[in-house]
Amino acid sequence: MQDIWENYDLFLKAFGLTLGLLVVSGVLSLLLGIFLAALRVGPVSLLRRLAAVYVTVARNTPLVVVFIFFATVGPRLGYTFNSVEQLDIGGYHVSGYFFRSCLALTLYTSAFVCEALRSGINAVPLGQAEAARAIGLTFAGSMRQVILPQALRAAVPPLASVQIALAKNTSVAAAFGMLEATARMKFFINRNADDMVLVFVIFALGYVLIVEVISFGANRFERRFAAAR
Repeated sequence: MQDIWENYDLFLKAFGLTLGLLVVSGVLSLLLGIFLAALRVGPVSLLRRLAAVYVTVARNTPLVVVFIFFATVGPRLGYTFNSVEQLDIGGYHVSGYFFRSCLALTLYTSAFVCEALRSGINAVPLGQAEAARAIGLTFAGSMRQVILPQALRAAVPPLASVQIALAKNTSVAAAFGMLEATARMKFFINRNADDMVLVFVIFALGYVLIVEVISFGANRFERRFAAAR
């Protein structure tokens, strides 16, 4: 316990990295998931099938396998992303490991976002799409202006569950050298074997806090738009 207080900067940096992985991967997976969901309900048969294949493969592949691909197989194929390490955002350099971790989490999570959003699209009454077509909207226009806004409201609970799962999945990055919360917990446990349980509880509470913030935000979002109906 004393070791954590004396090195609280390491504790904060670890959860800061976890939050960075969560926010970047969460936003990108949401955008890619929306795109995949639009393809899956779109009018082009080939794109529907390609999106379905992607979702099926991603959902049935363990996340750690995706990480292994980007950590070991990708560099051997020439995908090193070294140029990313030259980026300077607000005085911070983006590491190649951070980029590859975000890429793995995004590609994996977007499949689940797609399916959660597709359930929301299926909850939108068919008459809404027919009315959109009747006033001359194209497929893209009806999705953007009519279907997706309603589908997102309907899919808030499953989307929140996906983001909560993503928050916990960031711990997989610890196995690939990222000093996020789980990796830092192991560091403190190795240095304080007698306080193993206490260190575990402190870091577990950090994850619980992140999950509760996501749940609170989702509940507020759902209540606000539910009242506007």
